[in-house]
Amino acid sequence: MTTPTDRRTGALDRLPVRDAVPELLRALDDRGVAVLCAPPGTGKTTLVPLVLAGLVGGGPVRRVLVAEPRRIAARAAARRMAWLLGERTGERVGFTVRGERQAGRGTVVEVVTTGVLVQRLHRDQELTGVDVVVLDECHERHLDADTAAAFLLDVRAALRPDLRLVAASATTDAEGWARLLGDGGPDGGKAPGEPAPVVSAPGVSHPVEVVWAPPERPVRPPHGMRVDPALLDHVAAVVRRALREREGDVLCFLPGVGEIARVAGKLGGLAGAEVLQVHGRAPAAVQEAVLAGAEGGRRRVVLATSVAESSLTVPGVRVVVDCGLAREPRMDHARGLSALTTVRASRAAARQRAGRAGREAPGVVYRCWPEAEDARLPRFPSPEIAGADLTAFALQAACWGDPDASGLALLDPPPAGAMAAARETLTAIGAVDAAGRATERGARMARLGLHPRLARALIDGAEEVGARRAAEVVALLSEEPPREYGDDLAAAWRTARRGGDPYAARWRQEARRLEQALTATGTASGTARPDGRPGGGGPARGDDAVAGLVAALAFPERVARRRGERAYLMAAGTGAELGDGSRLGGAPWLAVAVADRPVASASARVRLAAVTDEDTARTAAAALASDGAEVRWADGDVLARRVTRLGAIELVSRPLAGPAPKAVRQALLEGLRREGTGLLGWSARATAVRQRMAFLHRALGGPWPDVSEAALLARLDDWLGAELARARGRADLERVDAGAALARLLPWATGEAARFEELAPERIEVPSGSRVRVDYGGDRPVLAVKLQELFGWQEAPRIAGGRVPLLVHLLSPAGRPAAVTADLASFWKDGYHSVRAELRGRYPRHPWPEDPTAAEPTRRTNARR
Repeated sequence: MTTPTDRRTGALDRLPVRDAVPELLRALDDRGVAVLCAPPGTGKTTLVPLVLAGLVGGGPVRRVLVAEPRRIAARAAARRMAWLLGERTGERVGFTVRGERQAGRGTVVEVVTTGVLVQRLHRDQELTGVDVVVLDECHERHLDADTAAAFLLDVRAALRPDLRLVAASATTDAEGWARLLGDGGPDGGKAPGEPAPVVSAPGVSHPVEVVWAPPERPVRPPHGMRVDPALLDHVAAVVRRALREREGDVLCFLPGVGEIARVAGKLGGLAGAEVLQVHGRAPAAVQEAVLAGAEGGRRRVVLATSVAESSLTVPGVRVVVDCGLAREPRMDHARGLSALTTVRASRAAARQRAGRAGREAPGVVYRCWPEAEDARLPRFPSPEIAGADLTAFALQAACWGDPDASGLALLDPPPAGAMAAARETLTAIGAVDAAGRATERGARMARLGLHPRLARALIDGAEEVGARRAAEVVALLSEEPPREYGDDLAAAWRTARRGGDPYAARWRQEARRLEQALTATGTASGTARPDGRPGGGGPARGDDAVAGLVAALAFPERVARRRGERAYLMAAGTGAELGDGSRLGGAPWLAVAVADRPVASASARVRLAAVTDEDTARTAAAALASDGAEVRWADGDVLARRVTRLGAIELVSRPLAGPAPKAVRQALLEGLRREGTGLLGWSARATAVRQRMAFLHRALGGPWPDVSEAALLARLDDWLGAELARARGRADLERVDAGAALARLLPWATGEAARFEELAPERIEVPSGSRVRVDYGGDRPVLAVKLQELFGWQEAPRIAGGRVPLLVHLLSPAGRPAAVTADLASFWKDGYHSVRAELRGRYPRHPWPEDPTAAEPTRRTNARR
């Protein structure tokens, strides 16, 4: 009979990473750092920490910290290691995640989340008592993991050269991590630039068959948080197909909680199979049930986010269905909106997911995309530092003493624009000073284990409404409530208070933690009394007012004023719209807590907000307030007024008497650039002058100026400066003599301006004695004149210094076009006779000589002659 001890011993003996442990120990003895590459299922998360701690294998006892990217993985890893030792969690193996700790004085291996590790490093840079740190699943490139690695390398270089560091992953950029760990550690006798050792463990040998299962019809690509419902229908169909075709449990990867719920709904009524949902918000009991394996032989379908890609082993899985999508954080700095976005999963993630099917036996992966697209997938996931909100990272770097993070050993440097935006936010909330150094207030914020915005809301909100109520609202903001709670933050608060669902339980736990953290960091001002007043006094506030205040303190640039039935304008300048049926629609002011902007939409979509008022908005967003003169071009004229604003929201405006001339001039320039030079007084003469100048520029080039619209707008000061100095509005521009102003652009300095009339004459004298206006409006200058006035002329005149012949439009006695020519001699010889034959019967009173070259030119009829 097999005993539990035998099963545990057998499990340890079967872990493939055991063969790589000696090499890993040698690398750590020699260099103190190493990169461990081990495929899923090899035991890198469970056996390696036990060996490093001396709990397995007989080595010296060392205290080991294992950092996991997710809470569910930290708990699972600790429980697995404790089971392998035949102990309960919290004895020699324990874990610490936000809001939960199972560890004691005898704990040798402690599994923590990377966020907890960063917090611990801020409290104790030397990590007193810790001998080894294992950064697990570093390939996922979470920002906390990258930050923790940078801090640890800094600690090794300056304080703890004896601290050992292992970067462990299943699929990773091993060379990049080896360079980082090698360059970031202490010299230790190594050659400059020598990378850290890379230790590879053999993978599980069970083969995984790949079945390509793309949708029959094209589906729309993901955008924002939206996934085409047709793809989810297809994924559910593939799961049913896999259950028919294969044995064992099915693990299906989906990008988020919403997609998991929708696919679970489509799988309702599965005969002989249980559908389970695994994600960061799933109840602990469900997570443990999934990781414990099936009971009674019933098959399971486990719908999971990327949390199941690594660190977790789901027993019984022989089939993986991969939808091919993942979620990554993105920050829209222009609108101040951060959110998760749906992207194509990387090839590394696809390999990780497929490997779940071969952990215990041969398996199969159904990939819901065409094989031809596979090579076009990104090689690795995008590092979070490249696109996420960096406010928390910037505060951590400032508290570490490196405000711009230039001295931190990072695989990817933070984008300069994102760091500038983060610095601006931190300055506004008092977390850093003008030089970017952390203030005392900023250090307190960092110790709360919250995003700096939420830390500000907690600290300042506690001053107004008491620690407990502020903590309860901030707990709602730190983990967005389920969609069924609605978009009203205060109503969601009331629902959480009376709720018995898993979210409400987590919310109560987090609220207690935050209230205690306020006291521990010395930032609590008091506890709310039963009448709703804070401990320090002040007016009573209802739930709606408290929720509005705290949300506005957290997101001051998102306070919004109503401008339509469901439309609002946020202080950041972005429009916001409520969903259909929202109960918030009548509120004059909102504090928007959660919003995203759908693709191709000009406005953000409000997902969670609280009713507030103007006074609260002004208090929370005081850093965005402004009051001053505003002179600009609006609605076709100069608008001068004094305006009080809250960011982009206009609160009060009144006319401004006597605006500064410089500001008026800038407004006029703005109007001209926006609406064009048509604002000026373009008489027929002024238009003609512009056309003549344009002709000379085309014909002769410099020094004759370009007078196109773009060129004139680019040189407004050169030709319109005097008029702009005197003008006060549109009416003054309309009175400007544009022709006289344009004359300033003529080449007076070279003397060529004096030849303007010669080179581009306004009128030409023809043989009849008439002075006929030349039309410069087309591509070529045109002389339109009655045919009889040109008798005797053998050649059309040339202008522009003789370079350009005039195009002659010969008119009938009634002024209608009769012929067009640039060669009069040819016309008199060939074309005139047909024109004469056609017109002399219609105009018998005018001369139509046989030989026009010898006839007398005239403007008169035969009788008048």
